[in-house]
Amino acid sequence: MVSLADVRRWEPAALEEIFRTLGKRRDELVGLEDELDGVKNPPDWEGEAAGPAAKRHAGLTRSMRELIAEVSSVRTAVGNASDDVEAIRRRLAETESTAEAHGFQITAEGGVRDAHPPEDVPEDEVEQVRQQRLQVRDRLVEDVRKILIDAKRTDAELAEVLDSADKDRIEPGKGDSLASAANTTEVQALAASVRPPEGGSPEDNARWWKSLPEDQREALRQNPPAWLGNRDGIPAEIRDRANRARMGDERAALTAKKAELEQGGVSDDEKEELAGVEAKIKSVDAVQKMLDRGDRQLMLLDTGGERAKAAVAVGNVDTADHVAVFTPGFNTTVDGSLNADKQMDELRRQAQYESDRYGEGGEVAAVTWVGTEFPQWSEIADPDRSVASSEPAEKGGQKLGDFYKGINASREDDPHLTALGHSYGSTMTGYGLQQDGHGVDDAVLFGSPGAGTGDVQDLGLPEGHAYRIEARDDKVADLARFGGDPSHLDGMTGLSAKDSEVGGRKLAEVTGHSSYFTPDSTSQYNMSTVVAGLPDRAVRDDGRGFGDVISWPVSKISGLF
Repeated sequence: MVSLADVRRWEPAALEEIFRTLGKRRDELVGLEDELDGVKNPPDWEGEAAGPAAKRHAGLTRSMRELIAEVSSVRTAVGNASDDVEAIRRRLAETESTAEAHGFQITAEGGVRDAHPPEDVPEDEVEQVRQQRLQVRDRLVEDVRKILIDAKRTDAELAEVLDSADKDRIEPGKGDSLASAANTTEVQALAASVRPPEGGSPEDNARWWKSLPEDQREALRQNPPAWLGNRDGIPAEIRDRANRARMGDERAALTAKKAELEQGGVSDDEKEELAGVEAKIKSVDAVQKMLDRGDRQLMLLDTGGERAKAAVAVGNVDTADHVAVFTPGFNTTVDGSLNADKQMDELRRQAQYESDRYGEGGEVAAVTWVGTEFPQWSEIADPDRSVASSEPAEKGGQKLGDFYKGINASREDDPHLTALGHSYGSTMTGYGLQQDGHGVDDAVLFGSPGAGTGDVQDLGLPEGHAYRIEARDDKVADLARFGGDPSHLDGMTGLSAKDSEVGGRKLAEVTGHSSYFTPDSTSQYNMSTVVAGLPDRAVRDDGRGFGDVISWPVSKISGLF
């Protein structure tokens, strides 16, 4: 039984030294792979001694793998215990400091003693002071209780692994190499139990991931738990594996819910809920279709709330030199916006062409982000969710800003990051760019009713790196509903959507509100140059149309977002 006196004697530094020593021993053992391979039977060795020699070599390999598995599991357990002990000791110090400040003392057994009650308390305040001190004491008792619970858990987890290693119950990880032996189920379980700070920022999540020992990171790479999938700041590869692994479970749970609602007939009250569940099933299926196209990363999958959310990348966000994040507009849903993934694939190909031919040849990746519940036709009259309101854009922009930050924070290098936003999605993009430290290098807003600000500097972009495209007859782009018409904002560079010719290549004009990604169009070409980090190759144009139409009733133009 762990007591508070035991916790006071614990030394995280000693555990940390053991952790480092075990790491060196594991690496030394894994490094014997070449020597072990060197004493294998020669391929042409036959005869009486060949069989026993091969058997002896197999036994030696097996023993080495078992030893590496035990050392790795114990090392991971000691590393986790070291972190836990340090945190527990810090909490105990803070609790004891609070106790001392109020005249209490925490005993070796974990009790709380009123060591220095206040003196000379006025008679009419005695009861009040007594009640206040009882409240402080009760809080201290509860804090000590939680500290002891966590201390006992830490002690038990380390003891369990040590006992398993002592009794040879740890199975080596799958694979033939000595290195693969280190990836045991114990290491995987211990790694999965160490979570990033709850509610942490993308930077917090990234720091946590990078601080993990390599064996724990490798264990999480091989078997990432579901909770890693939607954490901004975690590498895209890990998020992708975690989210793919749970897609079957998500669909099964939704299908079971659908069957439950349909059982015995659907009441009027349940019809809306059933429709929502069916839409989520379609969303999961739509995501699967995107992934089936290959070269995709599922960076977000969330079936909670009223509608599913997802973010799918084409290309490798972890390694690409240029990363674009596209945010679509009004009425967007995961199940209804498959075309956005195709558009991003086409844009990425064009940007890659520009990078290969005119740039440094850097790799390009592009993400379609549907990470929030976009305003829908059915919500047009709801002031909190309507496309005529900025509130959904502001809420979505907060999430989008974290997504931007997460891409940068997850990497060791700094990719060229471009934000693309169409229509109401451009407004959401504008609010995302107003988050401190978003890390976006360029932004292109197109068909935009406003960026959520009347000052381009609020977007936190380098000077001259905010762009907008307005097609002819795009009425939404002149609304100036959210912070003013981007065409009239100082510091916003206009890119063309008209017919043009670049290097002998004819590019087509797009018109209206919904054709900006048309292949071989000037607008798509211009976006590709910005994404590829080659904005000087873009075709520029003032792009102002028939003027602002702020006076138009929102009811007449809301469907154009």
